[in-house]
Amino acid sequence: MKVLVPVKRVVDYNVKVRVKSDGTGVDIANVKMSMNPFDEIAVEEAVRLKEKGVVTEVIAVSCGVTQCQETLRTAMAIGADRAILVETDAELQPLAVAKLLKALVDKEQPQLVVLGKQAIDDDCNQTGQMLAALTGMPQGTFASKVEVADGKAAVTREVDGGLETVSLSLPAVVTTDLRLNEPRYVTLPNIMKAKKKPLEIVKPADLGVDVAPRIKTLKVEEPPKRSAGIKVPDVATLVDKLKNTAKVL
Repeated sequence: MKVLVPVKRVVDYNVKVRVKSDGTGVDIANVKMSMNPFDEIAVEEAVRLKEKGVVTEVIAVSCGVTQCQETLRTAMAIGADRAILVETDAELQPLAVAKLLKALVDKEQPQLVVLGKQAIDDDCNQTGQMLAALTGMPQGTFASKVEVADGKAAVTREVDGGLETVSLSLPAVVTTDLRLNEPRYVTLPNIMKAKKKPLEIVKPADLGVDVAPRIKTLKVEEPPKRSAGIKVPDVATLVDKLKNTAKVL
C-alpha cells in the first residue's frame, strides 16, 4: 500500500511575520522557513502506518521553489521513502496545487493521500477537499485518529459538537488535525540517511497542469495595533463606556 503525503514550505511558526513595505505580500527574505506543522503531523502518521505494517511506501510531495527540497529532505528524515518536487516559481494557489497533486495521484496510484488540514501561511483549508473532488475519492477532514484495515480507513474527525467517525473506502484523502499525533524529533543519523534517498524533480508542464493564479492579491496589511486600556472610576461609567463608546451593550 502506497501513501502520498503533500508537504508545504512555510515561514516557521516561531517567526513574527512582517508585511512588505509596498503591501504586496509577506517579507520572507532572510526568514527561517520550515515544514507546515499540519503537514509534519501528516508525515508522522504515514510513517506510523508504515511501522505498523499497513503501508509499504511513503512518498513525500512538495510544490514550489527549489528550496522546497529542504522540506522534502526533512520529510524523508522523519521516515518518507522518496520524494517528488514539482518545481515552479509561480504563485501557487490551492486549486493549482490540487491539480498538480491529482496528476501525481494518477501517476503514482496511492491508496491513501494524507495532508495537513491547512497551511499556517494562507490558512486556506482547501487543498485536501479540492483534491478529493478532482480525484473522486472519499475524504476525511480534521482527523484526530486514523485506522486502516481491510481496504477501509476509519477516520475520527473533530467537529463543532465533538467527534465524528467516518468509514472511507480506499483510495481516500485524509487531512490531519493537531491532536492526531506528535511528530518525532528528527535525529542526525536520519538526516544523513535522507540525503541518499531519491528525490525526483518535475515541472508543472510535465504533468500537463496550468498553475496560473485565479485570484489576485490586491493588498496585504498588518492588523491594527490594539490601543491601551483605560481605568474608570465606577460601574456607572463602565456601563456608559460599554454602551456608548464600545457599543457592545
